[in-house]
Amino acid sequence: MASARPTNAAPPFPRRISVLLPVPLDGAFDYLDPGLDLAPGDYVRVPLGHRSVIGVVWGIGGDGKLALNRLKPVQARIDLAPMLDVSRRFVSWVAAYTLSDPGSVLKMAMSVPEVFEPTPQRRLYKRGGPAPERMTREREVLLEALIDDRPRSVRELARMAMVGEGVVRGLVDAGTLVGVDVDVDQPYPEPDPTRPRAGLSVAQQTAADRIITGFQNADDGDGFQPFLLEGVTGSGKTEVYFEAIAAALAQRDGRGQALVLLPEIALTAQWLSRFEQRFGAAPVLWHSDLTQSERRRAWKAVANGNARVVVGARSALFLPYQALRLIIVDEEHDQAFKQEDGVIYQARDMAVVRAQLGAVPIVLASATPALESIANVQRGRYQYLELPDRHGMAQLPDIQAIDMRQNPPARGTFLSPALRDAMLKTVADGEQVLLFLNRRGYAPLTLCRTCGHRIECPSCDAWLVEHRFAGKLLCHHCGHSEALPQACPECGTEDSLVACGPGIERIAEEVAAIAPDLRVMVLSSDLMASPMRLAAMIQDISDLKVDCIIGTQMVTKGYHFPKLTLVGVVDADLGLAGGDLRAAERTYQQLSQVAGRAGREELPGRVLLQTYMPDHPVMAALILGDRERFVSAELAARSAQTMPPFGRLAALILSGEDADGVTRQARRLAATAPQGDGITVLGPAPAPLSLLRGRHRWRLLVKAERAIDLQRLLRQWFARAGCTKGVRVQIDIDPYSFL
Repeated sequence: MASARPTNAAPPFPRRISVLLPVPLDGAFDYLDPGLDLAPGDYVRVPLGHRSVIGVVWGIGGDGKLALNRLKPVQARIDLAPMLDVSRRFVSWVAAYTLSDPGSVLKMAMSVPEVFEPTPQRRLYKRGGPAPERMTREREVLLEALIDDRPRSVRELARMAMVGEGVVRGLVDAGTLVGVDVDVDQPYPEPDPTRPRAGLSVAQQTAADRIITGFQNADDGDGFQPFLLEGVTGSGKTEVYFEAIAAALAQRDGRGQALVLLPEIALTAQWLSRFEQRFGAAPVLWHSDLTQSERRRAWKAVANGNARVVVGARSALFLPYQALRLIIVDEEHDQAFKQEDGVIYQARDMAVVRAQLGAVPIVLASATPALESIANVQRGRYQYLELPDRHGMAQLPDIQAIDMRQNPPARGTFLSPALRDAMLKTVADGEQVLLFLNRRGYAPLTLCRTCGHRIECPSCDAWLVEHRFAGKLLCHHCGHSEALPQACPECGTEDSLVACGPGIERIAEEVAAIAPDLRVMVLSSDLMASPMRLAAMIQDISDLKVDCIIGTQMVTKGYHFPKLTLVGVVDADLGLAGGDLRAAERTYQQLSQVAGRAGREELPGRVLLQTYMPDHPVMAALILGDRERFVSAELAARSAQTMPPFGRLAALILSGEDADGVTRQARRLAATAPQGDGITVLGPAPAPLSLLRGRHRWRLLVKAERAIDLQRLLRQWFARAGCTKGVRVQIDIDPYSFL
């Protein structure tokens, strides 16, 4: 795959170049260009120790620390489209902001090693030789069916002519059909932006037109325009940004690319169907469930410009786009956009940076925008687009609270009489019910009634969750699983273990006891064998083969079920526990999203919130529909405490197998912590999950005013403190999790 680049005036060789490698090392390495005429962005194979690795030419000239005669030469240039300057600047920006090694960020952009190897070939066949000496009726039919010169597989040819595969192979042996070797990775069908679209309301058309104006200045390098598209659930935000995608595809002489980031890419069967109806072809998918061959095909298609619209999870942001002209972040408030492992980053915020570096518009869409995005609108940084009404004749659902202090469920159950009655009436009317509880499994805790022993994970400071459908106890933090014991592991008493608290499997058991004839479906990420299985289940709901859906947060994201008219939230208070900075905001967003599944067409919707705190500001805002008051109060509280979006946070998470070593390093960091106006360092303290995957954990939290250069302050701090062998320090800029 190595190749030389022709040039009119070749520079003198050998010359020094710098190459960034996708390894956790700080900065690029110098190598010699032996005459390959390398340029920044080229993918190259270089020696590193006793192995060869693929890297990216980061610059010409290098740092000059080593003499030329001590540098190793580049082994080959890889015949791929170079990584564009905007992508290289994005890698450098993300590394600097997150305080990560640039090589670790580059690894996310080079996440498919197979793309740097020759693409596998397959043999196809087409007409290319004389007619066979012996002609049969089947052979005649096959040859008559070859109306074009496109190569096809043996199976495809046989199906096209409705003959056996032996007939095809016979023509191959006779020399009538000749073999052609082609790449396994064929081009994707291209979306057609000119296809008829759904009719837009005045508000939708206005919003679409404002976004499309962002393309007018893009070719002049001044196309960066961030939009916050806020619309109530069911208002048609997707159709608005579909119009923007159509305009993006027309950019760059009709070769423009668009990226849509979704928080749960495996949960988008309905979205993908809508996209195909609008554009006549499926988008290119990018998510963790793809096979390696699918990832190779998608990555290469992005790099050569054949992938016109990419729909993916957060890592799709780092693909090597050649003509990216629009970024959409749907459900921009969703916490799933925050990556917590490896390079820790917020994909929504990094998407805004990518759009700014590329001078292209970006649309952040949500029915419940993040407070950070709302604050950016108020500061004049984002343009605000609003869709205040549901599309068509649909109305927002009526939301009511069930005060569990006044209307408690029967002992040993979790559904109040009011919710049970509403559920039964809704089903009797031929409509569908959704019961929402954001807790997987059967029960969050298994307790011994004899000695009080709680079954915990051996590698984490967490309880094991019973999953009765699977017959296991699982840790939701490290993945440890074990069979549910017959006797207490502590005291040995048999039949003494009891499930405490509800998960969705336990709610399903209760619904079955209430109404055995109800057709119940349980939706949870741990029960989904594949995206295809999920798509089939979603279709069953749409086809009215299900009366009652019982699900976790995965059911809150964008689904449209016309006959779903009742949503019951089993434990509306669940997300408010723990004192998390964003607990109230996140609970409001989640409950608003799940409420939005009800009454999305002509049938009116109703939402019942089971709560022990009906007067809590979150519940009051939902019931009264007074979102503005809730947002204003939350922003005022954050401002008074200089918390994001009015201040900055950085979390330091120390972990190691040696508890004493972690403690020593935590205290060393505390002793050398920065001091001064506008800076507060909280901790050190053992993390709430003080043991995770066998590693002991401590935390510190840095709080700073917005004007402070937080990254520079942290670098200086770490240089003073030094490090302890065996202790890893993770830095989380703008933390979302405080475990």
